[in-house]
Amino acid sequence: MERLQKVIAHAGVASRRKAEEMILEGKVKVNGKVVKELGVKVSNSDKVEVEGIPLEKEEPVYFLFYKPRGIISSVTDDKGRKTVTDYFPQIKQRIYPVGRLDYDTSGLILLTNDGEFSNLLMHPRNEIEKEYIAKIKGVPLREKIKMLEKGIQLEDGKTAPARAKVISVDKKKGTAIVSLTIHEGKNRQVRRMFEAIGYPVMKLRRERYAFLTLQGLNAGESRELTAHEVKQLRFLAESN
Repeated sequence: MERLQKVIAHAGVASRRKAEEMILEGKVKVNGKVVKELGVKVSNSDKVEVEGIPLEKEEPVYFLFYKPRGIISSVTDDKGRKTVTDYFPQIKQRIYPVGRLDYDTSGLILLTNDGEFSNLLMHPRNEIEKEYIAKIKGVPLREKIKMLEKGIQLEDGKTAPARAKVISVDKKKGTAIVSLTIHEGKNRQVRRMFEAIGYPVMKLRRERYAFLTLQGLNAGESRELTAHEVKQLRFLAESN
């Protein structure tokens, strides 16, 4: 289920703000009935009409993208910075990212025009695993790594148990490479977890999302998900 104004916007009829105005003006029908409330949600099976014209639903598309550092995980940016959708000029559908990756973080992010699929993957209860590779300042002690695994108290709550593993250590430079696997999506969570144990992140990449990896892709490259991968992701989310 997705908000009506968002569905109208994704169909390319109008911006989300304009779609909200059209709803309030009584120009939108759902299953033959005029809807004037902004909180209404619709599913793929609902018939939506805008000013008497049925909404044409786009063919759903699903992409895996290797986001470079310094790119915004959004459709547009009010500061004029490059966004993830700028890498898909050939795609006619109005795609958008599933969740976010920080501006300074590179790695795997999904893009789609399927709102229900996106909401399913992002819902906290569905616990989709995300693995990050972090280059950190300092060589972490074993007890500090255990703290990451048990959960860290942040200002917006305690993080869920995670998996952490030191991959390599450079004692001369005083740095380490650590893998951290989480299933939450708090803002800048991985960076804040490492900061909380005293090892600030110097570089961060999301290496894995569920069973999907960056294999075969360079930064800035993408590929379409297979129908089987989309089914697997749905099954994984729904079974949690």
